Amino acid sequence: MFKPFKVAACAASIASISMLAGCVTNVEGGHPDGWEQITPDEVPGIAAMVPEDIQASGTLTIGTNPPFAPFEFKNSQGRMIGLEMDLGHALASVMGLEFQAQEQDFSMILPAVQAGTLDAGMSGFTDTEERRENFEFVNFLYAGIQWATQPGSGVDPENPCGLTVAVQRTTVSETDDIRPKAEKCEEEGDPITILSYDTSDNAALAALVGRADALSADSPVSAWAVERSDGQLELTGEMFDAAPYGIAVPKDSPLADALAAAMQHLIDTGEYQRILEQWNVETGLLDEALINEQPVGGH
Repeated sequence: MFKPFKVAACAASIASISMLAGCVTNVEGGHPDGWEQITPDEVPGIAAMVPEDIQASGTLTIGTNPPFAPFEFKNSQGRMIGLEMDLGHALASVMGLEFQAQEQDFSMILPAVQAGTLDAGMSGFTDTEERRENFEFVNFLYAGIQWATQPGSGVDPENPCGLTVAVQRTTVSETDDIRPKAEKCEEEGDPITILSYDTSDNAALAALVGRADALSADSPVSAWAVERSDGQLELTGEMFDAAPYGIAVPKDSPLADALAAAMQHLIDTGEYQRILEQWNVETGLLDEALINEQPVGGH
């Protein structure tokens, strides 16, 4: 994945970026203009594919770690909203299930899925070869890493030595982008200072107030922060290391096939595209359901 501001932490000096996370949701309510809940009808043939224990519970229980806008964050009433919450709600509806999101520390979600205390993880998980050793990923979007910085900073992601870079802890931006670059810069005698935060919006705040020279995050997360920053942040450099996001389920779980069938149904009906477009995500969309980047039946 790629992944608060508490209201008390939102200083007057950054009032103009009130659309970011906690400051956002207490002012704007969270949902984009024109948003509506998309609740498809149950498809009996797909519902029958759901594992019996989940059918019996009547609920698809997922772990998530807000705030990670636009994928999951809380509105001013404390309700979990976001792109993944809408997508999970629609998938569960197709499978004849209620959707239930449980807030957890990001690093604990996959272990809970593996232990069976959660049905799935939906928290901006990047589908990687390493993670596939223990999980199946029902893909729903391609995204990459994108840096953001204050306008006119001249920061170049390809020349990061000597910079202070903010990331969300344990995300791909930290493990696959900043840490390897930091090791190389250390060898060259010009180290990177890494500021690792528990949430993506705290990382964005660090870049916005100048505590960090740049933010490294998943491209939709960086784009969301820039869009809400009132011109105080801008994207810099090209998106790189494009990879699929996925819903994580245990390895070899039949739930993967049920979710993929539900995803294909949403794609075929156009509801998948509507959900993502409501959150201003219009690139990287899939035209067929994939499990571990393979068409259903070929994974």
